[in-house]
Amino acid sequence: MPHPLDAAAIRTWCGLALEALGRERARIDAINVYPVADGDTGTNLYLTLESAARAVEAAFDGHASAGTAPCLADAAGAMAHGALIGARGNSGTILAQLLRGMTEILAAPQAPATGPDATGELPGGCPPATLGRALHRAAAAAREAVAHPVEGTVLTVAACAADAAQSAAATAPHTAAVARAAHDGARAALRATPEQLAALGRAGVVDAGGCGLVALLGALADALSGEVTAVPVVVRADAPLPEAAGPEAVTGATPESCPPGAATGPAFEVIYLLEATDTAVARLRTRLDGLGDSLVVVGGDGLWHVHVHVDDAGAAVEAGIEAGRPYRIRITHFDGAAHTGRPVPEPAARGVVAVVPGEGLAALCEEAGATTVRVRPGEPPASGELVQAIRQAHAHEVLLLPNDPELHHTAAAAAEAARTEGVRVALIPTRAAVQGLAALAVHEPDRSFDEDAVAMTSAAGATRYAELAVAERQAWTMAGICQQGDVLGLIDGDVVVIGGDLTETALTVLDRMLSAGGELVTLVRGACAPDGLADRLEAHVRERFLAVDTVVYEGGRHAAPLLIGVE
Repeated sequence: MPHPLDAAAIRTWCGLALEALGRERARIDAINVYPVADGDTGTNLYLTLESAARAVEAAFDGHASAGTAPCLADAAGAMAHGALIGARGNSGTILAQLLRGMTEILAAPQAPATGPDATGELPGGCPPATLGRALHRAAAAAREAVAHPVEGTVLTVAACAADAAQSAAATAPHTAAVARAAHDGARAALRATPEQLAALGRAGVVDAGGCGLVALLGALADALSGEVTAVPVVVRADAPLPEAAGPEAVTGATPESCPPGAATGPAFEVIYLLEATDTAVARLRTRLDGLGDSLVVVGGDGLWHVHVHVDDAGAAVEAGIEAGRPYRIRITHFDGAAHTGRPVPEPAARGVVAVVPGEGLAALCEEAGATTVRVRPGEPPASGELVQAIRQAHAHEVLLLPNDPELHHTAAAAAEAARTEGVRVALIPTRAAVQGLAALAVHEPDRSFDEDAVAMTSAAGATRYAELAVAERQAWTMAGICQQGDVLGLIDGDVVVIGGDLTETALTVLDRMLSAGGELVTLVRGACAPDGLADRLEAHVRERFLAVDTVVYEGGRHAAPLLIGVE
């Protein structure tokens, strides 16, 4: 039985779409040849949609705590916003704009469907014509966001899907029929992309971004129809690849056109969120268009997501600074074989992936050979981000350090996903960054994998950890009621001290930790910690606890004011 297009349907759609992109991710990555053959379109689409799905769940949780239920506008708006702030790569940025375009129509005031006699749906859903208009607006918005639209890409697939949806909406009994028509139109358009874009034709594949959109629309049709079809996405062109096709047939490059070490396009991908006015963004588009290619700027209402490929990454960021306030800046160097013509190096025997707050800790772990996932307060990484980091470690065996008890389930899901790709992953149960440092210090790639995992787990378990934080609001803690602005001393995750001065509270926490003994104290100073804090604590340990050594590291921004580890 068809389901209405309401908030619940948006939630179901997100779940089914994540499953679909999860199934298709590797195949989509494998055919990614345009605009840059960097093999990450499927992954970027998955991560973008994962951010959208988390935002929808947060909207439902927020309404549940208030004893209400979200409406269609709430759920669609949360999905679009989540995709915008979590968009990855060129494909993810375009997906964010597609969802935003749909939301412009779905969130607008409209007369709801009155029941099966009127539209074939349950009360509360929007009419079929509304979905047709939403998909049409989505395709138009995505095309407007791309500086130089190219046919044979996801933009073409979106346009054909929208045309099919609007044609069906005139006589469709319910929105499920409109969604199914859009899916069929997208599939037909996808098959034609190799004939429209030379790079796809040479490689004998269809457009990777279009593949993702087909999977997304298939999930929408399933969510509204109540029938999960899980139709596989066609990734190859109708004509088979030449029997002797090598890497050049996949990338569309030849040894002559892409000599070793020579890049075939801009060297960097630059992505950032930007708070700016419409006028400033219009000027930014012009400036970035002159700096590089693959320019996509999406968003509105003061918040934008900027994506561009350039040779001068600094100039692209400076342009954003002139336009407004850029943040969550990501700069990726295109150093893959598909982009440069260089052979892909053999995977390492073993790698380490560590989740860390602050660039200081990240640099420390990277110096030790780890691949890092940097996090900001209140922004935990999704499982897809951890899977991507495991891939970036480029190793047959990976030791994963989540460094946060709240990330255990996320990390476990990422490890399981990576194992399905043939990577052997061990999850080291680190609960804090200082435990991760202790584990990393004993890491020995020459040991057997199991012995290395046991040694790192043991080192982490032998390290007690503490954190100094500032209370954001009045709350009840294990040490009593704290007020906004109070300094909180946490040991092994529990508040044990409430103080008014960071240094004095730190001294109290340190004394409590060392009362049970210890050989090494690790202090990680955050950028917001007062000057001289680490020196004061180091002197305190030297005076009162003989034979206890102290090491001090700079955590940088986004790290807590102070992290303490005692081994």
